[in-house]
Amino acid sequence: MTSMLTRSVAEQATARLHLLLDDPHVFEHADGVVVARGRIGDTEVLAFSTDATVQGGALGEDSCRAIAAVTDQAVRERVPVVGIWHSGGARLREGVSGLHAVGQVFAAQVRASGQVPQISVVLGPAAGGAAYGPALTDVIVMGPQGRVLVTGPDVVRTVTGQDVDAERLGGPETHARSGVVHIGADTDAEALQRARLLVDLLGRQGEVDVRRTDGPDPGALVPSEHRLAYDVRPVVRAVVDPGTFLEVQEGWARNVVTGLARLAGRTVGVVANNPIRMAGCLDASSGDKAGRFVQWCDGNGVPLVFLVDVPGYLPGVGQEDAGVVRRGAKLLHAYAACVVPRLTVVLRKSFGGAFIAMGSKGLGADAVFAWPGAQVDVMGASAAVEVLHRRELAAEPDPVRRAELVLRLSAAHEATTGGLGRALGSGVVDEILAPEQTRARLVTALAALPDTRGRHRNPPL
Repeated sequence: MTSMLTRSVAEQATARLHLLLDDPHVFEHADGVVVARGRIGDTEVLAFSTDATVQGGALGEDSCRAIAAVTDQAVRERVPVVGIWHSGGARLREGVSGLHAVGQVFAAQVRASGQVPQISVVLGPAAGGAAYGPALTDVIVMGPQGRVLVTGPDVVRTVTGQDVDAERLGGPETHARSGVVHIGADTDAEALQRARLLVDLLGRQGEVDVRRTDGPDPGALVPSEHRLAYDVRPVVRAVVDPGTFLEVQEGWARNVVTGLARLAGRTVGVVANNPIRMAGCLDASSGDKAGRFVQWCDGNGVPLVFLVDVPGYLPGVGQEDAGVVRRGAKLLHAYAACVVPRLTVVLRKSFGGAFIAMGSKGLGADAVFAWPGAQVDVMGASAAVEVLHRRELAAEPDPVRRAELVLRLSAAHEATTGGLGRALGSGVVDEILAPEQTRARLVTALAALPDTRGRHRNPPL
C-alpha cells in the first residue's frame, strides 16, 4: 500500500480511528482513506476510515485499492477488519475506472466473507458504492447521522418525483425497519463502542468454563399458559452471561430475536422466537433474518443456541405473496449446512414446519432439550382436532357440548401422537429439563462438543 500513499493529514478520519482502536499505529493515508493497525482489548485489528474532508469521502482508485488491500491483509493475518464509512460513493471524475475500483473493493470483501469478521460503522452518508461496501460486510453499526442509500434525494426527486430527504431514504429509523442496519447508536462514540464490543465477541471468543453454571431461573419469566404472550429477551439474558447479550437487527422481523452473547465465557449466537410479536410465528422476514444470522455465526465459528416457542408459520395470502416458502427455506438451508455446535431448548411449544426450522435434530442439532409440559407436534391438539374431526364437530350445534367434545378429542389425539413423550422416546428430543437447569445444561453440553473454529464457511448473503 505504501507506494500509493500520500502524507496529507486526515484529522477527522484519524480521530475516529483513535476512538475505535487501542494503541493505534502505522497510520497510512491514501487519497481519501486512512488505514491503521491497532488492538481492541486483546484482539489485533486492521481498520480504515474514509475521509469526508477529501471530496466528501468519495471513493477513488487509490482509496479503493487501499480498502481492498487492508481487507486482503486482514485475511492473511486472520484478524478482524473494521471500516468507518462516510462517503458519497464513487468519484464522478474518474468515470468507469472508478467504478472498476469500487468493484475490486467488493471482490475483496467477498473473499474475506466467512474468513475474518468484517464490521462497518456508518457515521455519515454512505451512498452508491459506499452503501454496498458496508452491506457486503458482516455487521453494519450506524450512528445518528449515518445514511445508507443507493442514491441521494435529488436524484430520487428527478427520477421518481418523490420529495424525500436523506434521513427518510436511508437513516437509522428506516434501516432499523428494513434490516439493512444491524445495530443502531445514539452517538458516534457509542457506535464505535458497539463495534469494539463486536470485535471482542468475535475476535476473542473464549472457552467454556464449566464451573459457571449459576444463573436466574428463566422459567419464572415465561407464562405457563401457552397462549399468553411474553418478551423472550429477558429469558435470553437469564440464560447467557450477565450483561453480554448484544441484539442484532432489533427493529426488523421482531417476531424472532437474534444476537451475540457469552455462555460461561464462550461467545454464542442466540436465535429465539418472541411470542410478544405475532405470537412468535415464523414468517418471510424472519426466515431472511434468522437464516442470514445462522450463516454468519457459522462463517465465524460461533456456536448456536435456539430458544423455541413457536406455533408455526404465519398463514395467509400476504405471506404467500411475500415468498414465505422461498425465504423460509433460507433458515432451513443455513441451519442444515452448519458445522458449528448447535443446541436447542423448547420452552413451551414447537409445531409443524417451524418445529423443523427452529433447531431440530432432523436438520442437525447436536442436542435438543425441552421444558416439562412443552408441546411438540405437527400442530396443537385442538387445531388438529378441528381438521381431523370437522364433520363431527360441525354436527354439534351446542357450543358447550362442542367445547367438551373438543377437549375429549384433543386428549385422545395427544395420547395417539405421543407429543413430548414420543419425541423423547424417538430421540427427536434428547432430554427434559427443569427451566432452572437450562443454563447449566447448555454449558455442559457446549463444553462436550468439539470446537469447530477454523472450519470456516463462506456464508452467502
